[in-house]
Amino acid sequence: MSSKPDPRLRTSMGLVLLACVPGLLTLFWLHGWGLLLNLLLCTCAALLCEALLLHLRAQPVSMALNDGSALVTAVLLAAALPTQAPWWLPVVAACVAIGIGKQAFGGVGRNLFNPAMVGYAFVLLSFPLQMNHWPGHTPGLLDSLQQVFAGGEQIDAWASPTLLDGLRHNRSLTIDELFASHPGFGTVGGRGSEWSNLAFLLGGLFLLQRKVISWHAPAGLLAGLLLCSLLAWNGSGSDSNGSPLLHLFSGSTMMAAFFIATEPVSGPRQQWAKLGFGLGAGLLIYLIRTWGSYPDGTAFAILLMNLMTPSLERLAVQRQQVAR
Repeated sequence: MSSKPDPRLRTSMGLVLLACVPGLLTLFWLHGWGLLLNLLLCTCAALLCEALLLHLRAQPVSMALNDGSALVTAVLLAAALPTQAPWWLPVVAACVAIGIGKQAFGGVGRNLFNPAMVGYAFVLLSFPLQMNHWPGHTPGLLDSLQQVFAGGEQIDAWASPTLLDGLRHNRSLTIDELFASHPGFGTVGGRGSEWSNLAFLLGGLFLLQRKVISWHAPAGLLAGLLLCSLLAWNGSGSDSNGSPLLHLFSGSTMMAAFFIATEPVSGPRQQWAKLGFGLGAGLLIYLIRTWGSYPDGTAFAILLMNLMTPSLERLAVQRQQVAR
């Protein structure tokens, strides 16, 4: 095997990283230094894990540093994980993403599942307490270092419920009352997550313009989520599941649509299969958000649709054959 990475892969990974910049800057503005600590820990753990596993498999270690795929996985993980989480959480997530989600299947270009979502789902299932708490304020650098590396205060002293948490556990307040009183609610979606979703949407449009990704999977995911939330929307009463705008601009919707559902290896290659992949992911995200056990079901939705990829590819090929 050549020690030189595919230049096309390196270029596309570089563009993906560039497209992440608006979202990362917005998350830093919202959550402070914890986001940068997540980036540092995820990046170091992902690159070291990939280098070690490549060395054990007698493959060129330089590939871990040059093709950019491990770095993209680390950045997406860092953006998805709660800031102010203990240092070992992003380290475990990154090592599982690279070790199990990627290298266990043979390395770059062979993974059956989205590596970042494998790592995220693992820590979500294993450490639900740490994964479901987000800071209610923006701590400074020293406070962040103390919280991440030394334990800091008890987690309930600084944690704040998100919009999706508040929506799931609401029993008596109307949607209008939640927007007026709940700390997780912003103007149309989650407080802060409205801006981060807009930022990742901007990055996604850049990837579309540069033809790094196609429109099919993002459009499918957003359409699936929009359609489900529109059909199930029952106004602003206390039993409401939230409006379509609320779901589009809360949680990790835009990052899921443009940066996760478009992962080229674990997802479909046929255009109609990509559209079906996105539609299914959007449907599952809504179902898990509304009736599942977790506030945001992006990781589980993507992993379940990864299982459906071969079937979607076969259906797309059959459709092409019939059209001819």
